[in-house]
Amino acid sequence: MDHPIFTESVRRIQGWLGDSGLPAAEHDVLVRVVHSGGDPGLAPLLRFAPGACQAGLEALAAGAVILTDTAMAAAAVAPMARRCFGNPVASVLDWAPPRAATGDTRSAAGMAAALAVHPHALVLVGSAPTALERLLNLTAAGHCRPALVVGMPVGFVGVAESKRRLAASGLPQIRLEGSRGGAGLAAAAVNALLRRAWLDRLQADGG
Repeated sequence: MDHPIFTESVRRIQGWLGDSGLPAAEHDVLVRVVHSGGDPGLAPLLRFAPGACQAGLEALAAGAVILTDTAMAAAAVAPMARRCFGNPVASVLDWAPPRAATGDTRSAAGMAAALAVHPHALVLVGSAPTALERLLNLTAAGHCRPALVVGMPVGFVGVAESKRRLAASGLPQIRLEGSRGGAGLAAAAVNALLRRAWLDRLQADGG
């Protein structure tokens, strides 16, 4: 059962948003992202590729590995993953070298190494545009095909560019346009999908 504060927060958010016109899973993601950011102004920045949420629901229900670009994002997703389908959750930094090579970043190097092991993982990026760029390079070269990409890196250097590349990639994706993003928002999107997939499973089982 949801905490009463969360339930009341959702009720207020629903009132601010009105009828989003989105399918249930997309609407859940929207509400969770707005709740996590404390900002209804995030709503018009959220984008969904056609079929992306359904792909995410199916992957999560099948126990897909969840890769994150930071330990913070992994920590935010892991409790919900444990409560629902027990999906393994890991930060790509677990695969990163102690020091990045010249011109590289630990996040990008870790992303490459992690996707070599888990090429069909559900991937969320909330901080590092370099990690998102590396994922897109690997996908374009045919080395991986993530089940879903949640692209919400935050900042002013390389962020908008990486999101534009993601938009044009054809990958199943949820992204937040512009400079806004962060681990909390990206994790909120995945947690919304985990919760929706779990409720769908319970309903299908007659629970």
